[in-house]
Amino acid sequence: MATYARRQIGRTELQVTELGLGCATLGGSRIGVARQAAEDIVAAAWDAGVRYIDTAPFYGVGQAERAVGDVMRDHARDDWVLSTKVGRLLRPNPTGIFSDGRTHPLPFDPVYDYSYDAIMRSFEDSLQRLGLARIDILYVHDIGRYQHGDAHPGHMKTLRESGYRALESLRGSGAVSAFGIGVNEREVLLEAMEWGQWDAFLLAGRYTLLEQAPLNDLLPKCLAAGTSIVVGGPLNSGILAGRDTWNYAPAPPEVIARVKQIAAICDSHRVPLPAAALQFPLAHPAVAAIIPGPRTAAEFTENLGFLNHRIPASLWSDLRQAGLLHPAAPVPS
Repeated sequence: MATYARRQIGRTELQVTELGLGCATLGGSRIGVARQAAEDIVAAAWDAGVRYIDTAPFYGVGQAERAVGDVMRDHARDDWVLSTKVGRLLRPNPTGIFSDGRTHPLPFDPVYDYSYDAIMRSFEDSLQRLGLARIDILYVHDIGRYQHGDAHPGHMKTLRESGYRALESLRGSGAVSAFGIGVNEREVLLEAMEWGQWDAFLLAGRYTLLEQAPLNDLLPKCLAAGTSIVVGGPLNSGILAGRDTWNYAPAPPEVIARVKQIAAICDSHRVPLPAAALQFPLAHPAVAAIIPGPRTAAEFTENLGFLNHRIPASLWSDLRQAGLLHPAAPVPS
């Protein structure tokens, strides 16, 4: 079993392993993942030394939280860190007909609600689904214009004027140790920093080997504020692992072209593209962890090999010289 370095979450006493487990995929809503396969992924991560697990009610409309809880319940609770999310409540749907086009492993519909009462309800519901007595980090899930379009200002007003008090109450009482926001866009995080104090942001797919725009604004602000970044989707939905998906959809031609350029330089150094992609984000001092979301236990094990692959410094300099790496991007030493 490997021993992974631990990094602090914000200014809290929480420390997470720099490799965590993202559980969106094992919910089985986008790609079919059976319950036993989901539990096998969680068990493989634990056996490998991972001590940070992130899940959410939305992942498999409850399946991911149940799988995490069932695998982890007998492990000493102080030995690992758990994050889940608020912002959606799960409402029973006995019809078996679901309008969102996703697979629903359990008979529930997710309903957005960022109010005080809903966040408190969501927290309690997650404890029940997990079968655990403690959650360490709560992220407000999928708020922002990327998710909600023109409805975003109303949702943000509800969070700012109502839901944020619930987060402060839960942290103040010791029910959670930290809170933040978990999204796929940096813009809403910059907006939230104008009025709130946040321990961590889970940013999926926006600070990766393919995309580094947060270096221009978000990451410096996080360093100054003492807000940690957890990098979700470090493989950009699979495009950096040899698949054709980016942002949960088929990748557009310009993204495919850029990835091919990055891959060619990796190939010239005999470095697998996923190895460079997994290692790159951890070089930034604001980043506390990466949480790739494997589809199988075997894929998790493959990621371990990529994370430990030796990468020459010349690969990073060649990427920068080719204009494929932000001039200010820190790189692994």
